[in-house]
Amino acid sequence: MAIKLVEDGPETQSTHQRRRGERRLDFGTAWEYAPAPERPDHVRLRDRYGLFINGRWVSPESGKFFKTINPATEEPIAEIAEGSEADVERAVAAARQAYESVWSKMRPLERGKYVYRIARAIQERARELAVVESMDGGKPIKESRDFDVPTTAAHFFYNAGWADKLSYAFPGRAVRPLGVAGQIIPWNFPLLMAAWKIAPALACGNTVVLKPAETTPLTALLLAEIIREAELPPGVVNIVTGAGATGAALVNHPDVDKIAFTGSTAVGKLIQRALAGTGKRMTMELGGKAANIVFADAPLDQAVEGIINGIFFNQGHVCCAGSRLLVEEGIHDVLVAKLRDRMATLRVGDPLDKNTDIGAINSREQLERIEQLVQVGEDEGAERYTAPCPLPEKGFFFSPTIFTGVAQSHAIAREEIFGPVLSVLTFRTESEAVERANNTFYGLSAGIWSNKGARLFKLATQLEAGVVWANTYNKFDPSSAFGGYKESGFGREGGRHGLLPYLVVE
Repeated sequence: MAIKLVEDGPETQSTHQRRRGERRLDFGTAWEYAPAPERPDHVRLRDRYGLFINGRWVSPESGKFFKTINPATEEPIAEIAEGSEADVERAVAAARQAYESVWSKMRPLERGKYVYRIARAIQERARELAVVESMDGGKPIKESRDFDVPTTAAHFFYNAGWADKLSYAFPGRAVRPLGVAGQIIPWNFPLLMAAWKIAPALACGNTVVLKPAETTPLTALLLAEIIREAELPPGVVNIVTGAGATGAALVNHPDVDKIAFTGSTAVGKLIQRALAGTGKRMTMELGGKAANIVFADAPLDQAVEGIINGIFFNQGHVCCAGSRLLVEEGIHDVLVAKLRDRMATLRVGDPLDKNTDIGAINSREQLERIEQLVQVGEDEGAERYTAPCPLPEKGFFFSPTIFTGVAQSHAIAREEIFGPVLSVLTFRTESEAVERANNTFYGLSAGIWSNKGARLFKLATQLEAGVVWANTYNKFDPSSAFGGYKESGFGREGGRHGLLPYLVVE
């Protein structure tokens, strides 16, 4: 909260204070924050990036490149290689050779040392990675700096510890790696999603071909530099950039043993159809429409911060964003008023400014989808409130918005928006809250707010969601499994459960 200095009148100020000219602080009025940008001058990006195959940077077979755009400025950052089917073939061949000749034969303890070395290098380059993540993806620097990069390093550290302890993870069972893992990651958490997939795959003895999202490839390519500096054997990790055709070539390659995909439900269904009958392993983390349930006995101010954190601080760019708010009917007006007051203090703007709460939308295409769904919400009769946040003149930005008077049948209550848009619904009883929360195709995550511990545990078992938070939201730990049910996918990432998709357990 900002502060304004105001003069006291003679009836409220002591003679001594007036004589000294003292002033008091009024915490109910606002000061503008001075800009506090994180300078990118220490970041050294190349003008053009090739493909990372067999431990080397190589040009794409087609000679084609595309530009990655800073969504806050609409300016190009670098040119990125567009991988083709031939490039995927090269990457998979390199991964297979590395798996058979080096990585699968290496002592697990030595594999763990390599994974640990990557984690340490991420820590050392944390500031650079955070800046690039915000430049390429549009998220606020404080999120990249305080969550994305530290959690990325934590996942490598955590899985490094498992490398020589897999027999303890599955006692009494023999385990061995699968082989070559093809991994496809989305644009919302480019570096963290790479860690979620690469770290357990390496710890379990597999080699990797990674395909980053075409709109946010830069931190994955910086990770390739780190992998090279860590002297990982050539071919153990390969990174092939490109769009949908590149991902399809990886999915369909006959020498890939496992596909890990994080992205939209629609694309996940296409991949599942393509892999049916092939014998390939697959795990998928897909869309979500998470319900955040607030009961009348909840700590409301704490709940407001959790709601804001769950949908606005990340621009709604997470599959587990709490985009449906289910409020007990008796506290609806009070909670909505508190939310509006808090929304009015949010700052939308330059992602590199440390004061920014809500950065840029990842791409123009995504911004247009958000605008379209918000218009649908108004057309369906929901009441819209958009926070009075000034937006930059250039870039892809959208002010935080909430809808009240939302019906379960409204598109904004059913479809994943992937933007800072919250739909508010009400309930009267616990059973109604559970029924409404589960009335969705998705089942990735949920939140419950109440001061009754018995209620929290009871409802957590009734909600059809892979992750349920209680009196908090969007908290992650490498030792805790994450994943969904229904059309939110299958399989788990993180924890001991996250090792299983990369192993044959006998």
